[in-house]
Amino acid sequence: MPTDQSAEVKRTPPRWLIPWITRAQVWVYETTRGRLGASGKQMPHLVLRGVRRRSGENFAVCLPYWVDAHGHRIVVASFAGSPKNPAWYHNVKDTHANPRVTIRDGARVFSARVEVVAGEEYESIWASLCADRPFYARYQAKTSRRIPLVRILEADPQP
Repeated sequence: MPTDQSAEVKRTPPRWLIPWITRAQVWVYETTRGRLGASGKQMPHLVLRGVRRRSGENFAVCLPYWVDAHGHRIVVASFAGSPKNPAWYHNVKDTHANPRVTIRDGARVFSARVEVVAGEEYESIWASLCADRPFYARYQAKTSRRIPLVRILEADPQP
């Protein structure tokens, strides 16, 4: 687990711009095979690839992550405090459409399962996450929904 995961986002882009920014981030990240785009605003980033639950089309999103006490990557479905969860969250929590996702973390690409963090564990992780990254608490204050936390669990290697 990294010793210092603190980061601060002083300026959040308008929500309408976020999908455009993430498309550009994915393009740069994938085109350079993780040499560029693997970090931003003092946070490591990954590219999550999956399948849209309704259309069956592929999607990719670039997300900052935080590492929990067990060494698992945690991504936050904040959408900058939007009233609605981001589309990628709805897609990955549908385990029928996405029993596995593909993750690129820098140059490394691997298969993973995702799980939505819940209960007391959510409260504990949320408190630690917000201590390191207080902007997530500001995002939560903007919305009445509970911002989901998604744990990425590396899958066993496929034969």
